[in-house]
Amino acid sequence: MKYAIIESGGKQYKAVEGATLDVDLIDAEIGTKVNLDYVLLLVEDEKYIVGSPAIKGAQITTSVVDHVKGPKLIIFKYQPKKRIRVKTGHRQYYTRLKIESIHVE
Repeated sequence: MKYAIIESGGKQYKAVEGATLDVDLIDAEIGTKVNLDYVLLLVEDEKYIVGSPAIKGAQITTSVVDHVKGPKLIIFKYQPKKRIRVKTGHRQYYTRLKIESIHVE
């Protein structure tokens, strides 16, 4: 099994070939190719490559499948005996990427 740990948008994700991955919104059209080159760890069967902090020459080729919204989060602030109740919500936008290949030069 071949997989990699990548960093995108300040967060770390496990990228497996053929799987999809939801990352923070990337400004790219649906169907375009996106290359992620900040690879922290690469695992291929029994072989491990660890970067310090990133692996030079490693690249993940992905394609943009869709732009989706995450689950709705409810924020409720409440102060008893003061009649203060504030209810707000938030939905984060994500980009769904399909991992096509993981390779090192």
